[in-house]
Amino acid sequence: MSYVKEAFDKVKLRDPEQPEFHQAVWEVLETLEPVFESHPEFKDAKILERLTEPERIITFRVPWVDDKGQVQVNRGMRVEFNSAIGPYKGGLRFHPSVNLGIIKFLGFEQILKNALTTRPIGGGKGGSDFDPKGKSDMEVMRFCQSFMNELFRHIGANVDVPAGDIGVGGREIGYMFGQYKKLTRKWEGVLTGKGYGWGGSLIRPEATGYGQVYFLREMLASKGDSIEGKKCAISGSGNVAQYCAKKVLSYGGKVITMSDSGGYIFDKDGIDEDKLAWIMDLKNNRRGRIKEYVSEYTGAVYHEGKRPWGENCDIALPSATQNEIEEKGAKNLVKNGCLAISEGANMPTSPAAYGILSKAGILFGPAKAANAGGVAVSALEMSQNAAFDEWTSEKVDSKLDKIMTGIHQQCSDAAEEYNQKGDLVVGANIAGFIKVANAMMSQGVV
Repeated sequence: MSYVKEAFDKVKLRDPEQPEFHQAVWEVLETLEPVFESHPEFKDAKILERLTEPERIITFRVPWVDDKGQVQVNRGMRVEFNSAIGPYKGGLRFHPSVNLGIIKFLGFEQILKNALTTRPIGGGKGGSDFDPKGKSDMEVMRFCQSFMNELFRHIGANVDVPAGDIGVGGREIGYMFGQYKKLTRKWEGVLTGKGYGWGGSLIRPEATGYGQVYFLREMLASKGDSIEGKKCAISGSGNVAQYCAKKVLSYGGKVITMSDSGGYIFDKDGIDEDKLAWIMDLKNNRRGRIKEYVSEYTGAVYHEGKRPWGENCDIALPSATQNEIEEKGAKNLVKNGCLAISEGANMPTSPAAYGILSKAGILFGPAKAANAGGVAVSALEMSQNAAFDEWTSEKVDSKLDKIMTGIHQQCSDAAEEYNQKGDLVVGANIAGFIKVANAMMSQGVV
């Protein structure tokens, strides 16, 4: 049995009820066999066993009081996965689906993603099964303050720097930062995604979506193609999807779909800048549902309970959640002539779906590379905080563009070096892994 398979079997044996974590680990490990042929010292140092076991896992009770005066209790957690190349860095997710397996999958992905950015940041992730949907601002504030009452003991600007994720936006970051500051009497860059004017970076809200499209641009350019004139199916309608759509439009692409957990909208005329602004107001201010779009724009169609991958598109941009492209969706994308996929969500393509897309030769930008723009600008926010400085939006966006272009180049070079030219999934895994493994080797058995 190969070393890779042995290491993976140990992961499954130790944590048998964490399928999302198993999927994330195997999608990386199965591509690393040639690395161990070139670097047997990694096997001797048990790098895989150490990489797949978090350095620290913290779970805690989060009691809070709702607007009716009733006590509610949720579970909070933080997985500090790997700090070989810098302080733990990764978002906080507030959603009913949150459990340890999902947080570990996200944290594991974060290790390699952060390594690809070339910033000195390690990997971590956290969150709670709290659902902010339908809660008042005061309820969200009380929960966030209670959550931080425990989390503050474990984080710090040079220790662990959380950010936002699903269910955690500027409002939640603000409440948590305020409580951290009160508890510690410190103003420091301990959370990223802060508001501009109190430590936040310009372009941070846009970063993941913009970066997703910058990576797409580089993939297409490598084949002598561009985004201009392409029909783009986008899933999601939150932060990532919104700014993905905005950047696609700036490059002359046509956005034909967006979605939420209830279903998706298809607009044959395209979602232009005015329509996108309406969606952003709907989601960010009125906190409405995407189906309301068809009442405002009667030429569009709403498909309840479905995903947009059956639509005829040139480019697919999954920007919602994990495993949203399944076998059926992948087959439809192939049948309809899709040219490229750039992942904005974390692990949005199932293994079976990826096999179909890969066999068809569709250009594929994996999440750990294509959606690294968010954490890249978070790292730039950390740099600004450390220097007590603020950069212009042009400077931040220029650095983001350069980072995403560099990530594509790293993935492409690593794939070619290990005889998998053009396979950016393999390239991303190998490039990120080697950087982290070399750092771990240098620091001894810790």
